[in-house]
Amino acid sequence: MSTQKNITVVGAGLVGSLMSIYLAKRGHKVNIYERRGDMRKEKVAAGRSINLALSDRGWRGLEGVGIAEEIRKIAIPMYGRSIHMKDGTSAYQQYGKDNHAIYSVSRGGINMRLMDLAEQQPNVKIHFEERCDKLDRKSNEITFYNTGSETSSKIKSDFILASDGAFSAVRMQMQLQSDRFDYRQFYIDCGYKELTIPAGKNGEHVIEKNALHIWPRGSFMMIALPNMDGSFTCTLFFQMEGKVSFEGLKTKEEVTDFFNREFPDAVKIMPTYLEDWFINPVASLVTVKCKPWVWDEKIALIGDAAHAIVPFYGQGMNCGFEDCVVLDELINKHGDLTGACLHEYELLRKPDADAIADLALDNFIEMRDKTGDKTFLLQKKIEAHFNSKHPEKWIPLYTMVTYTPSIRYSEALQSGQKQQFIMDKIMQMPNIEAKWDSEEVETAMLNLL
Repeated sequence: MSTQKNITVVGAGLVGSLMSIYLAKRGHKVNIYERRGDMRKEKVAAGRSINLALSDRGWRGLEGVGIAEEIRKIAIPMYGRSIHMKDGTSAYQQYGKDNHAIYSVSRGGINMRLMDLAEQQPNVKIHFEERCDKLDRKSNEITFYNTGSETSSKIKSDFILASDGAFSAVRMQMQLQSDRFDYRQFYIDCGYKELTIPAGKNGEHVIEKNALHIWPRGSFMMIALPNMDGSFTCTLFFQMEGKVSFEGLKTKEEVTDFFNREFPDAVKIMPTYLEDWFINPVASLVTVKCKPWVWDEKIALIGDAAHAIVPFYGQGMNCGFEDCVVLDELINKHGDLTGACLHEYELLRKPDADAIADLALDNFIEMRDKTGDKTFLLQKKIEAHFNSKHPEKWIPLYTMVTYTPSIRYSEALQSGQKQQFIMDKIMQMPNIEAKWDSEEVETAMLNLL
């Protein structure tokens, strides 16, 4: 039987807000402490808001507390990738089958809605402008500094859940206070900048609304996700340094030449790209892996604080929401939120977090290098055909990760590696382009399996 606990959640972001709802619905008293001000009362800063792709693992997390329908009101389904080639041609790649979709949501929009839903719980309170300055492990007490009133307060609770992002202040405190704390932080050589495709004259989407748009260019790429107001949030993933890079393009003439050369079709519908380029900041992309996630049986990391990943599989938010689902299921299993429950959460989630981090890095290469490659497209065609004939034997990796929450990320990674080994052999078969859907290829795949 669960007994009411006083729980401190550090960070009112996506995962912290959702986890608070789960805990509050169990009758626990939850106080959320957020370093930033209340974004619902402030203008959300432009330029750093990569749109998010909500998929089945994330929906499962929202459905677990009955708020999925509220979020659907601000989500746009995307049923496939629209690939824009340099020569102006385009191709469409459907996601999975059976009307599979991922959903475009504004990071700020979904965060504000989740905070609203958290505050609708009678036992949740969000405190803003509260910076975590110190953690006392013995007393389970955190010192917060309010940047508005310039006052400090000490908050003691039964449990502390840190969901304060990739550069978690709680995790930093644990690094300083723990022996043998494993921590890896690494950046890819690309950063990102936000750009915009505005809505049409009548508020319509000027390119296909229900698709994720990609302009793959080998070593870099641009993507665009639809917004409710008819616009698209574009993100250019580009080298940080070098001749052709964020650092290298300094003048309006250089930026204009670059866009006209690389994205001629997009330039026609991006009237503010030059203004966006020079106003919006360049942001970095970091992966964080660490261990342990749990200390003293009463402090735990969740979300990006435990496992920040790059956005190329669209699973950062979904993975964080799955943390909430797993932890809630373990509370059911253990009968209460306990130290044993937290340790099992870490044991289960750490391998999956590491797996999706690796998958996200691999998918960057796929999106920027391969989505426009004929051999890659043929391989995907063969996999889809084989899956349609033998769904029990072959589930494409993207489907496992995005649409099959019953398959763990770590299991999907292992299966995907085995499948790629098989496909490498299949793609070497003579005249594969002509016989890709033949019985010979099907038999070969069955034998390799």
